[in-house]
Amino acid sequence: MVASLGFILLGGVFVWAGTEHFWNFRVVSGMLADKGLPAAKGLLALGSVVEIVAGLCLAMGVMRPYAAVALILFTIAASLMALNFWRYSGMERQGLRSAFIINVAVVGGLLLAATA
Repeated sequence: MVASLGFILLGGVFVWAGTEHFWNFRVVSGMLADKGLPAAKGLLALGSVVEIVAGLCLAMGVMRPYAAVALILFTIAASLMALNFWRYSGMERQGLRSAFIINVAVVGGLLLAATA
């Protein structure tokens, strides 16, 4: 019961984030383009679909290990591309570094989910 709730919460975060990216597509893709990412709109669309589909699978227990691995790969790629704190300084660096560290913890949770 507790594990099921954990999977729902963990998967739900990705579903929410992916959905929110589509709601704010123009703003988020602009931010990614400003960071110098090529094909920011395409990357954002693809990443958001992965977040939603794999998040739903994780939450519902459908192909859970594969969903967890997909989300691990997504989280690592997104963190390296969008949370590149090492290129910044001051408050911006601190905020990006905090988000990056949180994603490291999320990957840890997803590793547990992949083996559950």
